[in-house]
Amino acid sequence: MIRVTVWNENVHEKDNKAVLAIYPEGIHGQLAKGIAQEGIEVRTATLDQPEHGLTQEVLDHTDVLIWWGHIAHEKVEDEIVDRVHSRVLQGMGLIVLHSAHCSEIFQKLMGTSGDLKWREADEKERIWVIDPSHPIAAGLGEYIELPSEEMYGEHFDIPAPDELVFVSWFEGGEVFRSGCAYHRGQGKVFYFRPGHETYPTYYNEEVLKVISNAVNWAAQPRGASPVYGNAKPLEEIKAK
Repeated sequence: MIRVTVWNENVHEKDNKAVLAIYPEGIHGQLAKGIAQEGIEVRTATLDQPEHGLTQEVLDHTDVLIWWGHIAHEKVEDEIVDRVHSRVLQGMGLIVLHSAHCSEIFQKLMGTSGDLKWREADEKERIWVIDPSHPIAAGLGEYIELPSEEMYGEHFDIPAPDELVFVSWFEGGEVFRSGCAYHRGQGKVFYFRPGHETYPTYYNEEVLKVISNAVNWAAQPRGASPVYGNAKPLEEIKAK
């Protein structure tokens, strides 16, 4: 059983009627519903809960954390960011969605600002699969086409991905590294671009397929755990 926690600010849904109309159960509710399947146990957490819903107990029982944030990055307490960061290094998977590129947890894991160009103009987005052999691309065609989305453009201030799975093209001409996989400590991190709050992107079956695939990828065993600290020699050290 893969234990997934879907985290969302849940701010837009309270302040913007258009967003609430699209996501009446919140972005977190739709994501949880969209990835629900046999073998996956899903819970949700939001910013306004005690400890933002991310207590140590919750994180200790989370195999993969999905993170959606946009206008309240600075309201996430440093202690919670450090707690999530520690769990990723210990082996918890993290899937970072859309505008969470500027979340403090993503910035901390990447060591960069995560900044980029953007534009809201109802543009068509074509998400090209550039690594069809990657598990996150399993079951997809050559591309995913979204009729309307917010544009993100290069330069995207991130480290070079360990694995680049998707690249987006937008109607206005820009391209963007939209599916980026990383290894951090014992954990895996995947950034996936689409999901602006005023579009029904998280109802798209192919988008949900990517997120579900990413959950399975991020939850895979990490191999041997490293041992740190002072170490006794394996062989006798001859006196010099």
